[in-house]
Amino acid sequence: MSRSLLRSTAVVSSMTFISRVLGFLRDMIIARSFGAGMATDAFFVAFRIPNFLRRLFAEGAFSLAFVPVFSEYKQRHPDELRELVTQVTGTLMVILFVVTAIGVLAAPLLVWVFAPGFAQNAEQLELTAQLLRLTFPYLLFISLTACAGGMLNSFGQFAVPALTPTLLNLCLIGAALWLAPYCAQPVTALAWGVLVAGIAQLALQLPFLYRLGLLCRPRWGWRYPGVQRILKLMIPTLFGSSVAQINLLFDTLLASLLISGSVSWLYYSDRLLEFPLGVFGVALATVILPKLSREHAATSPQAFSRTLDWALRWAVLIGLPAAVALAVLAGPMLTTLFQYGAFTAYDVRMAQQSLIAFAFGLQAFILIKVLAPGFYARQDTRTPVKIGIIALVANMVLNVLLIWPLAHAGLALATTLSAMLNAGLLYQHLRRAEIYRPEPGWGRFLLLIIAASLVMGGLLWLLAGPLDWWLASGAWARVRWLMVLIASGLVSYALILLACGLRPRQLLYVEPDRQS
Repeated sequence: MSRSLLRSTAVVSSMTFISRVLGFLRDMIIARSFGAGMATDAFFVAFRIPNFLRRLFAEGAFSLAFVPVFSEYKQRHPDELRELVTQVTGTLMVILFVVTAIGVLAAPLLVWVFAPGFAQNAEQLELTAQLLRLTFPYLLFISLTACAGGMLNSFGQFAVPALTPTLLNLCLIGAALWLAPYCAQPVTALAWGVLVAGIAQLALQLPFLYRLGLLCRPRWGWRYPGVQRILKLMIPTLFGSSVAQINLLFDTLLASLLISGSVSWLYYSDRLLEFPLGVFGVALATVILPKLSREHAATSPQAFSRTLDWALRWAVLIGLPAAVALAVLAGPMLTTLFQYGAFTAYDVRMAQQSLIAFAFGLQAFILIKVLAPGFYARQDTRTPVKIGIIALVANMVLNVLLIWPLAHAGLALATTLSAMLNAGLLYQHLRRAEIYRPEPGWGRFLLLIIAASLVMGGLLWLLAGPLDWWLASGAWARVRWLMVLIASGLVSYALILLACGLRPRQLLYVEPDRQS
């Protein structure tokens, strides 16, 4: 089981890595072609609204409510599994169609709600509404894609759902390079790319569902017991699973009130933050949720706790050094990836400020991804909601306090601090309820990871040099030296851990009944 968990996590991480690399290429092309200004701010808001709802409903509330119920049916009622799929997909499709129709019709109102600062510029408001009418149907297709991915993950098929997001990046790259020159407003091409990507992502999943015998004809089933259970779990989960996304959306709302380019600076900072978070944090959460759900259904609290402990150790092992590296290399990475064409040196310096602020919260963001399944797998959605409310209120207060002295960077810092509060409260509750009981050796493990991360960070800071060098250098010189820095960080961190006695076998998962 240990190697299976590691293998599954590695599969999801590697597929996500491919998607994130393509995502960086996508953002490089967008930055080079469109820069950071009125048109790109309009697209990012038009894309963020359905993307926010996608993470809220599809990958957030729906997946976290659906996977535990689906896993329980799979283990306890396998003969009713196809009927559950039929009723759930049919109900989901109808609800999503209605929501999508409302979103398209109310596009100007949604833009005014989510980016009120755009109301000061009639041209920007109208452009954003036009783009939103194209991007909003993405919610319909990507939510069904997330449903299909949850079923595949429950059957141990992690590769295809993890690779699916690459289609979005490929569609946006194609739109920016080949469709944009033919559009009266070039940025409109990106909105078309989003719509096409939603259709393509759903189509990719369907053959794999067919092989499992789960490609059923959807049917409306509002009153079906399984659907009712999922809906009851979803209602509080809608909020509890998506506090980070609500925080980011609130950041966008406030950033629209700042100087032009603020939305884009936050977007590019968030994209770099999402790389380690997606490659590892989301991968861990994806793998452990079905396992925790099975362990809860099988009434195995010791195995449940040990799975959480294993995931938390890996979260710290990867998350802390990644956060340090992201903060130290913020300027070099932004310069290497985005500072071409319309994306200026000024944009790099502005985005660097918000990226450093986000970097301090990377460990907390990853911990939330790992800790939240500890509640959802047990079908406890109330506790994360209570904690989420506290974190959201804290974020709003911090936003108001920090936006004036720090502008867009203050919004990023507020999100970071609220994420730390969220992670801390989730952990505290799991410990107090004795759902999670740490395995021996955590004190030494933490000290070792902190020391190794700080030494690695110091080395990277010395080798990176001043930002002016990066801004003045050519593309290939930047890429080569950034690769050297990344390799140096990885090697130095690994060598320090090995020299201090940490061995790979110590990070393997051990089933409770196998220990003496």
